[in-house]
Amino acid sequence: MDTPELAAHSGDILPDVVDQVAVARLYGEPLFRLPHDLYIPPDALEIFLEAFEGPLDLLLYLIRRQNFNILDIPLASVTRQYLDYVEQIRRHNLELASEYLLMAAMLIEIKSRMLLPPKKSADGGEPEDPRAELVRRLVEYEQIKLAAAKLEQLPLIGRDFLRAQVHIEQSLQPRWPEVDAEDLRQAWREILQRARLTQHHTITREQLSVREHMSIVLRQLQGRRFVEFHDLFDTKRGTPVLVVTFIAMLELSREHLVEVTQAEAFAPIYVRLAYTPS
Repeated sequence: MDTPELAAHSGDILPDVVDQVAVARLYGEPLFRLPHDLYIPPDALEIFLEAFEGPLDLLLYLIRRQNFNILDIPLASVTRQYLDYVEQIRRHNLELASEYLLMAAMLIEIKSRMLLPPKKSADGGEPEDPRAELVRRLVEYEQIKLAAAKLEQLPLIGRDFLRAQVHIEQSLQPRWPEVDAEDLRQAWREILQRARLTQHHTITREQLSVREHMSIVLRQLQGRRFVEFHDLFDTKRGTPVLVVTFIAMLELSREHLVEVTQAEAFAPIYVRLAYTPS
């Protein structure tokens, strides 16, 4: 049952004219008629049916849309349609229309030359078609436009795909260069030469063990980071001991118990215990 209060409240929210369609909404409220002082700028609403990149683009569009032969353009029909489009542009944007007006003047000039009797060339050959230069420009423009469309279809980085990036963590453990065999022989020769200078002419017979000297070398390297190659040889004990020590060192290197390193070519050679990861 309606009450006076409900009727009054309904009258506040409903418009006076309910059989009309609102032309707009202003802050959520329906607007059934435009205000008398409403000003709409001339350029408030513009509709562009076709967008062209220049006069040649428009001219090529008119030719291809009607399936005209580009080598035999019906200039009267094309010029008429071209001028109609330029007139529409001129009404809204005179600065833009100036670019198209130059092409319109060229079309009119070509049409005028076609109406006049053809002039014979200086060599007596066939006169040149007034449309030849325009056709050449249109053909070149169409080729460039098709090439640009093909380039646009190619995958583009950042648009169609992203460049893959892979981060590789490198080991922080320094890798020393391998000792060249020639450098090792040269170091061995220097040790033999130093031994000859300090050796005694004593004839003795001594039982030498490679395994025993391997243990001696390992004890000398124990607790030391690097030991110079020459310091591992006792030149006072003669050549046999030096030979056995050298063989023991080669055997330790073969079994990966010691490492023979060199910072660079011709640099001193060092020996250390092999690194064993924990």
